[in-house]
Order: sequence, then structure tokens, then C-alpha cells
Amino acid sequence: MASIARWTNLSETVFLMTPTNPEADYAVRIFSPEVELPFAGHPTLGSCHAWLAAGGTPKHTEQVVQQCEVGLVTVRQDGSQLEFAAPPLMRTGPLEDEVLSQILKALSLTPADIAHHQWVDNGPGWCAIMLHSARDVLALEPDWAALAPLNLGVIGLHDVGGDVTVEVRALIGNGGYEDPVTGSLNASLAQWLIPAGLVPSPYIAAQGTRLNRAGRVQLREADGDVWVGGNVVDVISGDITV
Repeated sequence: MASIARWTNLSETVFLMTPTNPEADYAVRIFSPEVELPFAGHPTLGSCHAWLAAGGTPKHTEQVVQQCEVGLVTVRQDGSQLEFAAPPLMRTGPLEDEVLSQILKALSLTPADIAHHQWVDNGPGWCAIMLHSARDVLALEPDWAALAPLNLGVIGLHDVGGDVTVEVRALIGNGGYEDPVTGSLNASLAQWLIPAGLVPSPYIAAQGTRLNRAGRVQLREADGDVWVGGNVVDVISGDITV
């Protein structure tokens, strides 16, 4: 599986298999080109879409249950979209001084530029900072070598009245690149920001703007969970011989 993921060179490559938990409809293992991931958002929605398209029948009519390394993740349909319930955070709390210092250096920021900060790790090791505006987020020019090995989410509010609420950037220090749209990061950001009153519920996050990608992620709090949704689109299909 790791060899195939390196060959595809996609952000994540997912393998569906028979679950070992009787509550799950299917199980997944998720690989980046470098490592196996306990959880990721796009692979969760994409895997559910692919499993249903292949004729999968859920045990429950209103939801699909995915088994992965972080546990069971519930996926359900919201109109034309799929949405998943964000799994519990593995690490929370304010960032340590040394981590903040590293981020400030890597992004050429001052302490006054950061409005809020937090660990928001749900598997990939996310830490996060909130800047004072979406414009500040979009202006960042990361020093990838200085950021490594942190995986950093950066978020800032757009002006009121637009079609999106916040701008998000996912800066992958462990690899030196920016991810265009990141379900796991948006999930964990919402788990931090909504209860803290820093964003409303529901809200729409824009991501990928600096990469000329019009990513949109819908987030809301309901039934005690944060739900993360979007449209799933088939891009390519085929077979590979292993």
C-alpha cells in the first residue's frame, strides 16, 4: 500500500477493506506518499462515495460508518453532499512558546500578528494559528525549511457579507508544500473555533486560493458533533495491476 501511494504521488491514497469492528460498514487505510495517516477528511468522503457507488449497502439507512485508525467515523448525506462527523481531537491546548517561535520565524510574523493559537491534532499533527484577517492569511510566504516538521493550519476571517466566512491555508512543513483543500484540518479548526465563539455555526471555509483552487468546505455544529461536508466528484476511474 505504501508503495502504491508513493507511485500515485497524491496527497492521500486510500485502501478499502473489510472492517474488524462489527459496527463499521467498511474499513480504510490512508497513506500519503511518505507516511500512513490515522485519519484524513477528503479520503473519508471520497471513500464513502466510492463504496456507495460500488454497491455498498449501509447497515443503517441514514448513515455510513467508516473504521480507521482513529476509530469509527460517521458519514451521512446532506442533500447532494456528504458530510462526516469530526473525530475527537488527539491533542488540544495552546501552542508552546518554542512552537510559536518557530511559526513566527517561518512565516515572518510578530507575536501581535497572531490573534489565537491552538493544537488541533486529529491525526496528522495539526497545530493552528488565527490571524486578524483573511488578507493576512493570503499574504503569507512560508519558509518551508524553517517550518519543518510542523503541519500548520492558518485561518483568518473574511469581511462580513461575502460568500465565505474564513480563509484557511494548510502548510505542510513535513514535506514543504501547501495542501489545496484539507478536510481533517477544517474539521479540527471548527472543533476549536465554534465552541470558542470565534466563528459562527454554520460557516463556509475557503481554501486553496493562493493555489488557484476554489475549495469550499461547509462546517456546522449539530447533535453534539462538528460536521464537515462538501461535494464529491469522480475525476478518473480505472484499474491498476499490482
